[in-house]
Amino acid sequence: MADKKSSFWKRGNDTKLPGRAQPVANSPDLRPRSKTFEEYEKDTNDAWDDEAEDLSHLSSPVKPLEFNHTGSGEFDVKFSGKKAPLKSRIKEVVKPRSHTTGGMSTSGGGTGVQHSGSDSRRNAPQDTGRIRSMSPPSDPFDDIPDRETIKLQKFGKLLAGPNTDLEQLRKLSWSGIPSSVRATTWQLLCGYLPVNIDRREETLQRKRSEYLKLIDQYYHMRDDSIHKDTFRQIHIDVPRMNPSIPLFQQSIVQECFERILFIWSMRHPASGYVQGINDLVTPFFVVYLSYYISGDKNAETYDLSLLPNSTLNMIEADSFWCLQKLLEGIQDNYTLAQPGIQTKVMRLKDIMKRIDGSLHSHLERNSVDYLQFAFRWMNNLLMREFQLRSVIRIWDSYLSEADGFATLHVFVCAALLLKFSSEIQSKKDFQEIMIFLQNLPTSAWTDDDVQLLLAESFKLKYMFADAPGHLQN
Repeated sequence: MADKKSSFWKRGNDTKLPGRAQPVANSPDLRPRSKTFEEYEKDTNDAWDDEAEDLSHLSSPVKPLEFNHTGSGEFDVKFSGKKAPLKSRIKEVVKPRSHTTGGMSTSGGGTGVQHSGSDSRRNAPQDTGRIRSMSPPSDPFDDIPDRETIKLQKFGKLLAGPNTDLEQLRKLSWSGIPSSVRATTWQLLCGYLPVNIDRREETLQRKRSEYLKLIDQYYHMRDDSIHKDTFRQIHIDVPRMNPSIPLFQQSIVQECFERILFIWSMRHPASGYVQGINDLVTPFFVVYLSYYISGDKNAETYDLSLLPNSTLNMIEADSFWCLQKLLEGIQDNYTLAQPGIQTKVMRLKDIMKRIDGSLHSHLERNSVDYLQFAFRWMNNLLMREFQLRSVIRIWDSYLSEADGFATLHVFVCAALLLKFSSEIQSKKDFQEIMIFLQNLPTSAWTDDDVQLLLAESFKLKYMFADAPGHLQN
């Protein structure tokens, strides 16, 4: 018994005793430690999926948001007492009055644009927006909202506030914007709508009326001898846009685009109209059209003769002003000799030297100059390389950054080359490489594919954008 007792209390005994304090360090480890990029990415994970942290609180009852229209372009966000079903979606947020009434045909003294086929649309009822009914929960877990619903709730709170926090809106929008709030969010991120909710309706009415005055001021000049060549080129380019999308083959839409592009060129004589600008109107037009049609309708195949003339006028005006805001940041892409594009292509070349020397050498060995394929990528902002739905998702991220179309876009192009690096290097000569680069296999890409591309571009931007010295050998 004595031997057992003495061995029990030996210092090396591993037996844990109740109440015994475990040895701990007397002071924290103050040694410096390097922070890896992986740790940084974890720390900034909310840039990709800001709503993820909310899922840790799902054990408590969650009440769904109700979006009630209160006028003046605002949303009244309330919680109902009912639980939100898992598979229900808020497919369409109640639309603010400023988007559906007054502004294009009655205020400012401008005359409304009469589109072909407008008689049938003039008396068509306007869809003022509504929330689809939610089905009752079918199982015990249906009261847990999914990420999409949580994210929509966050957008609703930001947009309904008296003054929208643009920094928070950019952060939330980077990982994608729900379609039901994309139109309003884009207009805020473009700087077209003011952050103050009380000023939005007045701003929209004023800008839409101003656009009508611009039509009266400039559009009749399209037949003048000094301008007819510009309009002729626009008239040729517009029908060529997105030939596979029925929406853009409608004469009503083509007339809208011709007015937008001609008036923009008249107001910007330093660059005038340049082929490629016409493509940049399409995302705005589709997003703003989607705002006015029910959620189960596909904007790409929608018959615009079903819309009232006043609604189409508003879509056209909003598209014009947002195009102007976009081009303000990249106008050197379209001035004489297009120096902005030249600079961006050279930057892309320098980046590829550093991150994929093998691909860069393969292009050089086969006499492929970056300008030969990347010029179109910069000129059209990859509009010809992706399906329109993917372009719209990419633009969510571009608009979330102050200079997204100028800076982030270059890194998206670099990430695209990385994505297809092995396929490009498998091509044996100049012709094969160019055919592949001009017909990238992205037609079947999903939102997840686009998200991965943007994630890679974010990493590249973090490494190089704020450290240009890294591009030097």
